[in-house]
Amino acid sequence: MPAFAGGDPVAGASVFRQCASCHIVNSTEMKIGPGLKGLFGRRAGTVADFPYSQAMKSSGLTWNEDTLRAYLANPKAKVPGNKMGFGGVKDPKRLEDLLAYLKQATR
Repeated sequence: MPAFAGGDPVAGASVFRQCASCHIVNSTEMKIGPGLKGLFGRRAGTVADFPYSQAMKSSGLTWNEDTLRAYLANPKAKVPGNKMGFGGVKDPKRLEDLLAYLKQATR
């Protein structure tokens, strides 16, 4: 499978470990956060039965490379008022690796 956004999906799986306590990549099953299956192309705040913040539901975002890059780098800046308790992936290489992994794993 080709890399996404210049990232390494194998390295991205390692980066995702910090997300795995709250999210499942290949399922819509919910944990603390919504399941990520079908993430790319999905409108933010739309997984059925997940109690999203009003900020996320009204963000108007559709998840793609650009919106995820900005959100995962700094969730509170991209969607002020969202409930995700994660400070973001600050290292650009690790962020690109995570995007590459998510592109493959969330199909």
